[in-house]
Amino acid sequence: MTYPKPSFTQATPAPAATVAAVTPVMAKPTALSELGRRAKAAAGVVIPPLLTLLVLLGLWQLMVGDSYTGLPSPKQVWLESKDLILHPFYDHGGVDKGLFWHVFTSLKRVGIGFSISAVCGILLGVFVGSNRWAHRGLDPIFQVLRTVPPLAWLPISLAAFHQAQPSALFVIFVTAIWPIIINTAVGVRNIPGDYVNVAKVLRLSPIEYFFKILLPATTPYIFTGLRIGIGMSWLAIVASEMLLGGVGIGFFIWDQYNASRIADIIVALAWVGMTGFFLDRLVALVGHFVSRGSAAS
Repeated sequence: MTYPKPSFTQATPAPAATVAAVTPVMAKPTALSELGRRAKAAAGVVIPPLLTLLVLLGLWQLMVGDSYTGLPSPKQVWLESKDLILHPFYDHGGVDKGLFWHVFTSLKRVGIGFSISAVCGILLGVFVGSNRWAHRGLDPIFQVLRTVPPLAWLPISLAAFHQAQPSALFVIFVTAIWPIIINTAVGVRNIPGDYVNVAKVLRLSPIEYFFKILLPATTPYIFTGLRIGIGMSWLAIVASEMLLGGVGIGFFIWDQYNASRIADIIVALAWVGMTGFFLDRLVALVGHFVSRGSAAS
């Protein structure tokens, strides 16, 4: 039995115009459109708080007015503290310095005290979180000590060190260490069991387990404690400098209060708030980078 030989007809190529009409054209984003998108995103972040600030300043001006009865209006703050606002970098020696140098001195103290508390807090948190008996014995003590106000530690530190500088560093240290310890311990206790089992299968040494398993798994918790700690450190140094004296933003505020310059105090408070915001964002940025985006925002 024979079958007919199959025949094939060569397909005719479609015209170029037809292919162009069927194939979708993807427009490449230009540099101008990308710049516009970024500008729009930046405006969405900047404009709302700026408008809110302007509204608050307007309400403040309307409520206080131009009559000086205790709290100056924004207009009076500008008139009385214009030189302080426009010239933050002057240095005439002693405590006669611009606000930048007062804030910079306070930041140096915070940097030293907070760095010590960060190292000690992380190590103690790992120890408490990984050891059941250490957690039972130390955690109640930490919970009690963390509720002590920062200024309550100042007489103890002065009695121990007899000098203003180490006393201020101790107040920063003892104020910032508790949230670091507690959050690190919580992170260690919440390490998934699969991670621990993998470490046992691979027979990792304690050092390898710390750097390859424990530290990456607890990084979001650690940086949450660090963000809380840096904020509390900034609060503690401003409060302690009011009593210890010397150069620093806390001393500047107290000195201006004694001189009845409320406008200068308001300007200094703006510097304190912006510096605290910068410190919080800086630690959050480092945490985002180290944890690859998994740290708490």
